[in-house]
Amino acid sequence: MNDAIAQPAKPKGFLRLIDTGAHQKLLAVASLIALLIGFSIGSPNFMQTSNMIAILQAASVNGVLAVAATLVIITGGIDLSVGTLMTFTAVIAGVTLTSIGVPLPLGIIAAIGAGALSGLISGTLVAKAKIPPFIATLGMMLILKGLSLVISGTRPIYFSDVVGFDQISRGSIIGDLIPALPIPNGVLILFIVAVVVAYILNKTVLGRYCFALGSNEEAVRLSGVNTDRWKMAIYALAGAICGIAGILIASRLNSAQPALGLGYELEAIAAVVIGGTSLSGGRGTINGTIIGALIMAVLTNGLRVMSIAQEWQTVVTGAIIILAVYADQLRRQKAK
Repeated sequence: MNDAIAQPAKPKGFLRLIDTGAHQKLLAVASLIALLIGFSIGSPNFMQTSNMIAILQAASVNGVLAVAATLVIITGGIDLSVGTLMTFTAVIAGVTLTSIGVPLPLGIIAAIGAGALSGLISGTLVAKAKIPPFIATLGMMLILKGLSLVISGTRPIYFSDVVGFDQISRGSIIGDLIPALPIPNGVLILFIVAVVVAYILNKTVLGRYCFALGSNEEAVRLSGVNTDRWKMAIYALAGAICGIAGILIASRLNSAQPALGLGYELEAIAAVVIGGTSLSGGRGTINGTIIGALIMAVLTNGLRVMSIAQEWQTVVTGAIIILAVYADQLRRQKAK
């Protein structure tokens, strides 16, 4: 394939590059710092170590989901099933580890494999059946929600007898080595996932095709590339990453909650857009997504610490999503 097609579309001109790249990241980082300062002033409890750890724990789950969503959004698609897929994989882990009694590593592999298979099905619906991503993943969201309830019998699955499972997210390898830094394993896993996916996006053929599909899918197809195969692979990879998120949230709660999951997809997508990934596809970074996930976690936690009513927390989250999408539209207009 021609290199000009394989590489992600880049804005022309130095000023435009600053506007769409470094400027957006700087704005996201500044927003994160402003939130930290504002909530610290508003509540003396906000900057406590235990609360900072709680924020990182929350960001680890949403951040992994956001990384998965980033892959799909860069291709110009959308995945509304990431939240329920996370729940579904947590239930699969629960069934395999508690009911079937497989060893812990096999249970983790089963959950990630179930996520990859679900993502592959969504990708096939989008690529082969030509169903719009919004509809295909909306249908998968409902299917996975129902399957989670059916497989679990509508009851939570507890991992109390699975030795070491709760330590996957809540333990701290770093804290054992450096007691002054009790960073949870879930946060470490988030950054490992982020580094691996960033490498895939920037250094591999799959990453180049991911950007190329979002920039000009028709041009890629006309160049002789099997775009359906690459799109299915990207959705499958995103599904596998959702499986990791399922393991993290199940470990954090020490249970698989089959009714959990709805709403997580909105926060994940918001984190992606806040981090600078364009909803029109063809542009995005993993480090920007991680910053966006931290912003969402800080915002949610800060509102809770300041005793803002739950219903108003939902209102604020919805407003943030609208503002993030509006900001993305402005960036696209300036980039033309």
